[in-house]
Amino acid sequence: MVAGRRLNPSQESTTPSPPSGAPGLATLRSLPEVFRYTRHALELVWATSRPLTIALALLTLVAGTLPAAIAWVGALIVDAVVAAIGAHAKSGVADLGPVLRYVALEGVLVAALAATQRGLSTCQSLLRAQLGQRVNEMILEKALTLELRHFEDSEFYDKLTRARREASTRPLSLVMRSFGLVQNAIALVSYGILLAQFSPWAVLVLLAAGLPSFVAEAKFSGDAFRLFRWRSPETRMQMYLETVLAREDHAKEVKLFGLGPLLLGRYRAIFRKVFAEDRALTIRRDTWGFFLGLVSTTAFYAAYAWIAVSAVRGGITLGQMTMYVLLFRQGQAAVSASLAAISGMYEDNLYLSTLYDYLDTPVDAAGGSATSGPSPGDGVRFEHVGFTYPGATEPAVADVSFQLKPGESLALVGENGSGKTTLIKLLARLYVPTSGRITLDGLDLAEWAPVALRRRVGVIFQDFARYQFMVGENIGVGDVRHFEDEARWRVAAELATAAPFVEELPSGYRTQLGKWFREGRELSGGQWQKIALARAFIRDGADILVLDEPTAAMDARAEAQVFEQFRELARGRMVILISHRFSTVRMADQILVIQGGRILERGDHEALMRRDGLYAHLFSLQAQGYR
Repeated sequence: MVAGRRLNPSQESTTPSPPSGAPGLATLRSLPEVFRYTRHALELVWATSRPLTIALALLTLVAGTLPAAIAWVGALIVDAVVAAIGAHAKSGVADLGPVLRYVALEGVLVAALAATQRGLSTCQSLLRAQLGQRVNEMILEKALTLELRHFEDSEFYDKLTRARREASTRPLSLVMRSFGLVQNAIALVSYGILLAQFSPWAVLVLLAAGLPSFVAEAKFSGDAFRLFRWRSPETRMQMYLETVLAREDHAKEVKLFGLGPLLLGRYRAIFRKVFAEDRALTIRRDTWGFFLGLVSTTAFYAAYAWIAVSAVRGGITLGQMTMYVLLFRQGQAAVSASLAAISGMYEDNLYLSTLYDYLDTPVDAAGGSATSGPSPGDGVRFEHVGFTYPGATEPAVADVSFQLKPGESLALVGENGSGKTTLIKLLARLYVPTSGRITLDGLDLAEWAPVALRRRVGVIFQDFARYQFMVGENIGVGDVRHFEDEARWRVAAELATAAPFVEELPSGYRTQLGKWFREGRELSGGQWQKIALARAFIRDGADILVLDEPTAAMDARAEAQVFEQFRELARGRMVILISHRFSTVRMADQILVIQGGRILERGDHEALMRRDGLYAHLFSLQAQGYR
């Protein structure tokens, strides 16, 4: 999306104004947009299943020609019947052979049309499932390429919500409307050829009668889409409230604090607002549709009267009259269907724009290609690093410089929100510094291949994920190369002191965790934290270990066991520890006290205590709690 210029409907801002009920010509001026994403949709369908796409095309061709043929044979039947009746009246004998042959032919054509329509329905059903899966895969594949900042952006979540809600079904809808438009165009050509024998003006009336309804449909399709985009944040709030009210990780507080009625009331209020908007649009759409539809009805009956008068005056036969009336009725339906298809394609294109708006989200270059640095002994360096979150006015990190060499440990101390975790995310290149640079082994992180860099870093964040997987898989996520390696699970669990309780679970390392699936077991906070620690320990290639509050949920004995194992594992590696427990912080070789994103104090425990600054004050406060 580009600011500062006029945007077309498929490029509107993510926070447009609500649609106006006033009619206008904006929708008609945007009709070239109808075919903007049709090519993309056809390519998607073709890539999903070539045989089904070819079958759809062939069946569409057949379905477009059969109705006119049936109408023509129907006229022959009527004329043959009239001729047989006349012959019988004159001579008492009638030749029924032509009548029966024409009836049999019409039966064959009707059966062929029914088979064609059934084949189209079958192809649509088969493609719907495959195409929906393909589009959802595209959405998820794109998510894998995005940066952390995208997932922390509310506007991005609006894009993702819209794409997932509608766009997975719209490509097939657009393709089917495209094929339907071709089918109706073929039918209209055949109808027009036959109707032109009666009068070219009848063809013109046929085409013009459907235009008013089309204008109304196109207008309100655009309004519906703009309404859809405008209320994306409200829809996302509804989804979030559903999650809070129906998820086990929220159930305790919802019940304890009596939040249920309050949140359900908010959920209902959003629905009432959304429903009121939908109701107003539906009433306007159907009211205009009814009155403009009367134009088409009037045109049909005027043509009916014209054809009937021509038959009475002997200008056409009774069979021709029957055929022309049928052709005009079917032709009018085909015109309406064609115009509705164009209107629907316009709407589908608008909704598909949300998919491609998401898929075209710009992503920065993945990084360099280096897998090693020129100075392995140089370790990690932060050189005047600063970082400001998008949309923020104050930096989260400002002018931070330090070095951590192999075999050394570093502790980060500071109040919540001081920037400690942000520093870790910068080290793992989940964020890119807005100023300064970070190097590893003497090479800027920007020049490292992301995969190679992240294999060097083992990080356990304070808000680590609790996957609804098996116990072993919860450990294996720490290194996807060993995701299913039970031997490595066991080694990592031993190092994290998780093995004793894991082995007591019903199926050991293959016990399902969480309550979303059958026979799932829940762990205590301390047990989950040991599982998370095991993820760091399973990364045998990681020589940078980062632990963000690694023992916050553990008791004192468990904490002592973990750090005993940790000391052994950390030898020769670079260790960064974030903790509010000074009993663990004091063992670090270097301690940085962070305040407001800046380094306020630095040194080892003894030096900082002698300085009698913030560190000494915080240490004394915590020590008083144990006296």
